[in-house]
Amino acid sequence: MTRPRLVSCASILLIACGLLVTSCVHDTYQERANLIKNHAETFYDNLKTNRVESAIRANEQIEAMASQMGDTVKKRAAQQGTTHVEREFALMKTANEAAATNWLALGQYFAIKRQYPQARATYRRVIDTYTNPTDQPYREQALRALKDLDMLNPPTPATTNP
Repeated sequence: MTRPRLVSCASILLIACGLLVTSCVHDTYQERANLIKNHAETFYDNLKTNRVESAIRANEQIEAMASQMGDTVKKRAAQQGTTHVEREFALMKTANEAAATNWLALGQYFAIKRQYPQARATYRRVIDTYTNPTDQPYREQALRALKDLDMLNPPTPATTNP
């Protein structure tokens, strides 16, 4: 009778330890998603307080994360369909979308502040940087914003890009 009870207790102890270990394992994907979110929040907080250089740096960090994730996805392309590659791709896409959206917001910030050359340069950056087919909505939005800027502040020969 003692032996089955001991086995039962050992089984329960093993299950409890297993649950404890799995709860302690960090979800690296969730951590990186939170990091993207934190950088995006930092970006907007910096814009609200007119710290443009800091906002740009926060967004560059998001772009760097997207680039690193893209490299990982390319390296593991032979293993398509694996959960790791799918999650890495989803994170990369999220980071890329966040960065593009932030650049568009920065362009709007500059336009509101009547810093038209900076706004134009920011929108040009979106057009020149986000060239994948999935980035087309961001490019189109940047092109529309450039046309809107032309209404607010018509380009002079010095402000047009060749």
